[in-house]
Amino acid sequence: MAENNTEAKIVMLTIKEAAALVEGLTEYRVRQMCLSGQVPHIMAGNKYLINKELFLKYLRGETT
Repeated sequence: MAENNTEAKIVMLTIKEAAALVEGLTEYRVRQMCLSGQVPHIMAGNKYLINKELFLKYLRGETT
């Protein structure tokens, strides 16, 4: 039986990339959002990685 390879690719953003998505949003503010738990993230070494889809949903005010 063949596996279905139509899974959506997960896109992770650095703080810099996440801040660049929204005009007026600074890297400092994105970092604070991660530290306060407003935005779900993972740590890869000393880098914050933010799921793009969840980040955009948060900014739109959508809750999961």
